[in-house]
Amino acid sequence: MDKDTAEKLYEVFYMKVFSYVMTLTRDKDDAMEITQEAFFRAIKTDQAFRGESESYTWLCAIAKNIFIDETRRRKRFTEEPEEDIPDVRKDIEGRLTDKESSLKIHQILHSLEEPYKEVFQLRVFGELSFKEIGAIFGKTETWARVTYHRARLKITERMEEHEI
Repeated sequence: MDKDTAEKLYEVFYMKVFSYVMTLTRDKDDAMEITQEAFFRAIKTDQAFRGESESYTWLCAIAKNIFIDETRRRKRFTEEPEEDIPDVRKDIEGRLTDKESSLKIHQILHSLEEPYKEVFQLRVFGELSFKEIGAIFGKTETWARVTYHRARLKITERMEEHEI
């Protein structure tokens, strides 16, 4: 990949990929590291990009794999599981009114099974389209829509159980 193409790729997609990685890591420094590494790998190994997906989707898939590898590596070296600190900066579907309810909603989201949890986070926090989410998972846009809808139903049901 030539220098101009690499620079354009970086300029156009850096913030979108960074936002996606933030939904995974919930840590700015980790997200920056993973995003940088994703672009480095993409630029270094552009032959692997077959053009079967959008550049953004390809970069997100690289970033997701780096995140998974890093998570596995950290698990091997830590005795105690890391405590998830809920991100209270985002308004989930306009229903967050105070810190206590925000914490409860994030706890519900944290306990949500995959792929519902990740699809919901990608849509709400990462602000990705259903087409982009489907491509990240290697599925269709319809699959992403249905999975997101089911995630919302599960969250709503659990919120009603906890009277949030």
